[in-house]
Amino acid sequence: MKTAKLVIGIVSIVLFIFIAFQSCAAGMSNALEANGEMSGTAGLLTGILMMVAGIIGIATRNGKRGGAYTAGGFYIAAAAIGFFNAGSYGDLKIWAVISLIFGIVFIAGTMKGKRGEDGDEK
Repeated sequence: MKTAKLVIGIVSIVLFIFIAFQSCAAGMSNALEANGEMSGTAGLLTGILMMVAGIIGIATRNGKRGGAYTAGGFYIAAAAIGFFNAGSYGDLKIWAVISLIFGIVFIAGTMKGKRGEDGDEK
């Protein structure tokens, strides 16, 4: 599971770059159309939360369960923001699904983690 957490964390940090650029374009489009949507801002916030979750996941991959649950919570929060504010920025739903999957992997993987003799995750 440590390797999966590392890979997901790195992928999240790289995805932040793509999400940020797309969100800036979506925000500019929303501003030019004056449609009142917040999908560009929501996309940027989703990307930032994914990046934060990735950093937490990488930093705490060898530690106890608290770091994995925190990273999973950030991923799920990013997914919620993405789903509820997608609007005309259709790719935001894709990023939200990816974030939700990453969050489930972090939380479910930690819950099913192997337990040592002293009860700690190994």
